Amino acid sequence: MKRDEELRQLVIDELEFEPSVDASRIGIAVGDGIVTLSGHVPTYDQKCAAERAALRVKGIRGIAQEIHVMYPGTPQTADDQIAKRALDIIAWNVAIPQGAVQVKVQDGWVTLTGSVPWQFQRDAAMSSVRRLSGVRGVNNQIDITPHVHAADVKATIQAALHRNADVDAAAIRVDVDGNNKITLNGNVKSWAGRAAAERAAWSIAGVKSVDDRLSVG
Repeated sequence: MKRDEELRQLVIDELEFEPSVDASRIGIAVGDGIVTLSGHVPTYDQKCAAERAALRVKGIRGIAQEIHVMYPGTPQTADDQIAKRALDIIAWNVAIPQGAVQVKVQDGWVTLTGSVPWQFQRDAAMSSVRRLSGVRGVNNQIDITPHVHAADVKATIQAALHRNADVDAAAIRVDVDGNNKITLNGNVKSWAGRAAAERAAWSIAGVKSVDDRLSVG
């Protein structure tokens, strides 16, 4: 119980330290190392920032995200307006291939579909859209088109892990199936190390999914 109380205070401190989040709107509870975030924020991007801030705290093992996006004092943006803005901002992003991403909006929830060759392009589309006014959530269903062989993917990821100061590559096992799905097993010392291992896996062109089974601690 005492450890959870200490973790809760650390999460509070981290949220207050994060300039993009209004911590006064967010409730925080911690049980057995799992943090629950509740309350409401004015944008979906702020909701994501609060989640990232909580996961930066050493000792947090997981998160229950119950924050709601609310737009007090302003009318809800129509779905067709959100869709047009989303398509425009994706078209303006030079990292995303033209015409590769499609947008559907229902009740403020944006669904992204299409196909791109790199994970960073998929992330770029998600990052662009979630900052738009009126967006209450984003469902990223953009596919990654495979272009490489499984053996090449595995060797490249293992080399990247060995170069990363936040990760003990020897403690991580990388498995790749014929559909370029990556499975990570083993142990890391922190959430930062786990995130670094995931980034290494996603940084390879053609990787379609990453199953992160790494334990923290």
